[in-house]
Amino acid sequence: MSLETVAEDIRDEARARAEEIREEGEKRAAEIIEDAEADAEEIREEREAEVEREIEQRREQTISSAKLEAKQARLEARRDALENVREEVETALTEIDGERRRSLTKALLDAAAEEFDEGESVSVHGRADDQELLEDLLEEYDGFSVAGEYDCLGGVVVESEESRVRVNNTFDSLLETVWENNLKELSNRLFEQ
Repeated sequence: MSLETVAEDIRDEARARAEEIREEGEKRAAEIIEDAEADAEEIREEREAEVEREIEQRREQTISSAKLEAKQARLEARRDALENVREEVETALTEIDGERRRSLTKALLDAAAEEFDEGESVSVHGRADDQELLEDLLEEYDGFSVAGEYDCLGGVVVESEESRVRVNNTFDSLLETVWENNLKELSNRLFEQ
């Protein structure tokens, strides 16, 4: 065997080994690329799922926020409507006059008078516009006298220093009691759904 044949065999062997290494490298590179593409696809899918979750969460938050705002606006509108109704009732109470005002005021005065003993000195306060009416009504009550004005829609505030009793029988106090006791029913009637 000549040196040249040996060298040629070594070269052939080296070429074959190089080809084998190149094929293994290409195969390994293809595996790495395939793994990288699979990882990239998995990452892309995870990111898409994250984005979808975030979009859904933001959508739910936006809907929830909008529902809350709508509920608050509804409640505010109801509160405004109830305030308007109350103002209308107060105006109507203020405008009661004549015999109706007289009979209502007398009934409130009678109810208050029951709280005081005979012979007590009793002071009666009322609306400024009702002073004449009160003076006329008090002619029937011994020891009762008009003591001044009271800022109210009508009715009376009656008090005695001897017994330290004070009775608030104003239209305002009665309206407050009726309003509180019937607010739910009133609200249901006004805002039937």
